[in-house]
Parts: sequence; C-alpha cells; structure tokens
Amino acid sequence: MDLSSAGSRREVLPETRQSTTHKFSIQNYEGYLTIGLFPDGRPGEIFIKMSKEGSTLSGLIQGFCRAFSLSLQHGLPLRDACERFRGMRFEPHGSTSNPEIPDCSSILDYVARYLELHYVERRRAA
Repeated sequence: MDLSSAGSRREVLPETRQSTTHKFSIQNYEGYLTIGLFPDGRPGEIFIKMSKEGSTLSGLIQGFCRAFSLSLQHGLPLRDACERFRGMRFEPHGSTSNPEIPDCSSILDYVARYLELHYVERRRAA
C-alpha cells in the first residue's frame, strides 16, 4: 500500500542531525540506544546496537527500530508509540544499569520507558 495515497506524509530527518546515545544493560546484555532528533528536538529515529551481534535478537531489534522510526516519521505521537511497547515481556528482562529504570520486562519495555522519561515527559513539562 502506498502510504502517500492514504494521506500520510513522511517527515524526513535532515541529512545532518542531532542525536543522543545512551548505554544500557539488562542482565548480561549490553546495548546502546541512539535517538536521532528532528530540528525541534523530537525523536525521529532510533537505533539499538546489542552486544550479542549477529544473534536473532539483534536482527529482530533492528527490524523493530526501522518500524518504530518509520512510525514516528509518519506522524505517530511518541507517547502512543511508547504506550504500545511499554510492558512487553520477553528475555532479556530484569535489573538494568539505569537507576531511573531499575528493572524492565524486555528491551522494548526499557526503550519505551527511556523515551517516555526523557522525551515525552520533558515535552509535556515545556
């Protein structure tokens, strides 16, 4: 289906953009979350690099990142995206290296809660 015919326009990030990279760990899994930002500071893309490179988990996470990023670029509010993935439960889960999010139920839960904490809450307060 051609999304442009459905009335959805993709907001493309600039070629050179600001980003934030956050190192995290969940149990024995270490990862890096990179958030590409639109000029107004809204997240427009995410990338997750896991220490277990080449694993099935890593491949699925990359697919999730593409879908999540495209959803944001096509206008899905970050709050709604975070609500969809917060609370998902699968391995790895448990304690994290982040005192703001001491435990999580999955990598997707962790990412949703991190984005919510640092981007949804901040925009609400502004």
